[in-house]
Amino acid sequence: MFDASSLTAADVMTRDVATVRPDSTLRQAARRMAERGISGLPVVDATGAVVGMLSEADLVRPDEAAERRREWWLTMLAEGHDLAPEFMAAIAASGRPVEAVMHRGVVSVAELTPLRDVAKLIGEHDIKRVVVLRDGKLVGIVSRADLVRALAGGAA
Repeated sequence: MFDASSLTAADVMTRDVATVRPDSTLRQAARRMAERGISGLPVVDATGAVVGMLSEADLVRPDEAAERRREWWLTMLAEGHDLAPEFMAAIAASGRPVEAVMHRGVVSVAELTPLRDVAKLIGEHDIKRVVVLRDGKLVGIVSRADLVRALAGGAA
């Protein structure tokens, strides 16, 4: 669809990108998504480097490992064993961190990447968005919605 287009990622990307840190709680990330009306957040470290991507699907996916641990601890408790302090601390924690569920394999492009290549990456990887990097730092994000807007605007 974008084969004859001269548009690049920079032409359609969202520049004011909401992000989240790996140590943020899932509740904080969900709140940020809801406030911005978005379905995903790049996860950035203290230096601003993108280390992952968090999506709505990641927030609602059950944590199977946690469920198995929970069942094991409940069995231990039912058999009369004392609960370990580590387990009690985990229960008291106010939320799992983003890094526990984020995807680490982030697909990225440069600002001058042709939009046809961006669309191809999104399709090939079956993802909703790609991050746009300059010198390894986040400068924008191109979502499927951005591609649709470009098509609707007739600029593609």
